[in-house]
Amino acid sequence: MGLNFSHETLAQRVLFGTGLAVEHLAAEVSRLGASRLMVIAGHRDSDTVTALTRALPVALRYSEIIQHVPLESAERARTAARENRVDLLVCFGGGSAVGLAKAIALETATPIIAIPTTYAGSEATNVWGLTEAGRKTTGIDARVLPVTVIYDAALSRTLPVELSVTSGLNAMAHCIDSLWGPHADPINATLAAEGIRALAAGLSAIISDPPGLDGRELTLYGAYLAAVSFASAGSGMHHKICHVLGGSYNMPHAQTHAILLPHVLAFNAPFAPRAAERIAAALGSPDAVTGLNALRKLLGAPSALKDYGFELANIPEAVSMILPVIPANNPRAVTAQNLTELLTAAFHGSTPGS
Repeated sequence: MGLNFSHETLAQRVLFGTGLAVEHLAAEVSRLGASRLMVIAGHRDSDTVTALTRALPVALRYSEIIQHVPLESAERARTAARENRVDLLVCFGGGSAVGLAKAIALETATPIIAIPTTYAGSEATNVWGLTEAGRKTTGIDARVLPVTVIYDAALSRTLPVELSVTSGLNAMAHCIDSLWGPHADPINATLAAEGIRALAAGLSAIISDPPGLDGRELTLYGAYLAAVSFASAGSGMHHKICHVLGGSYNMPHAQTHAILLPHVLAFNAPFAPRAAERIAAALGSPDAVTGLNALRKLLGAPSALKDYGFELANIPEAVSMILPVIPANNPRAVTAQNLTELLTAAFHGSTPGS
């Protein structure tokens, strides 16, 4: 029948180079003509960020970064940005730092330069998220897409192996969700497959040589591809589940994604054979679920929601919140019963397909 699809590629500048973050950041600040920077970074990164921005016109350093970006936290940051007449946001760190910068930009349209040190991928999407009264809301807005992303693998060396694994599997979830997201298309699928390949190889290298740069470079590259494919394809079943669990039960972001990923893959794969073939090929396995399980075993990935504070009694409420937001194009029909079974398995930490 031929190809028939629409695809949107987001406009963004990407600067990739180990050891070049200082040079790249200074060049971008100059190119954008900024004179009053708001630097968003956690306390533990203060020394690194000070070194990165020593020669730059920093008007405000901001470190109140909270997971899932509570609305009240976002409002305080927006007020601080306005009071300091900020004309450029520089966020350094993981998805929470990027998320806070996006929350500011959503209201102020201030441009963002993102310097990610994890593999969350938020830096390459136009998706924002805010949590209010225990409910996480997400949306799409061009104002929140960072104008520039600076990738420097040397800056991720301080990320512990355990967090590297969960953050990398979060990125892999972006890839896999992109294969059946609301706007999945062949371009997204190609990017996602290469992202899965790069992430699997990069994470395996980090396990064998934690301080080595080759694995971290490859994982950053894969995380970027994951985010680009996800930004176009949209949020699929996996992310809808994780947003509810994170926003309503304050579950840790990366760990929740790492735990849910094999369960959602096993749930959808039999109903999306072409996507499953792509995933299997990218993992170098005859079967997608088997390949992911083997990778997770190698990485020592977390497996049970119960280990992170989620309660079995939360499942009925979670199911009621998740069902209405599952995309209509999900490969398999989602019901209260099969979603309950999926969450129960993830709660206990069983291995799908075993």
